[in-house]
Amino acid sequence: MKPLFIELYLDEDVDVLISDLVRARGFSASTTQEAKQVGNTDAEQLAFAANQRKSLLTHNRVHFEVLASEYFEEKKTHSGIIIAVRRKPKELTRRILLLLNSCTADEIENQVRYI
Repeated sequence: MKPLFIELYLDEDVDVLISDLVRARGFSASTTQEAKQVGNTDAEQLAFAANQRKSLLTHNRVHFEVLASEYFEEKKTHSGIIIAVRRKPKELTRRILLLLNSCTADEIENQVRYI
């Protein structure tokens, strides 16, 4: 069964404080550190997130846009890629919460969103 709310998986380049701030607002968020995925390639990170049915949050626009295109061409599915400009944790969290409060897990599936 698919979750209603987006569950986040933070790429290792995203400040881990973000996961704490998002969880404090009642949403699910996990980090590469918690999942013991540190050092994996971007492709491995996206595959892990897809397998866990989590939307991947990253600052790495270039690599993840390419991966999203590859997934599309190969008809592979993922649970969403959220590409964020580097900002202070509280500002980035505010932007994430806007997305989480306005978009369901179904709506972000196979999508790339920019915040």
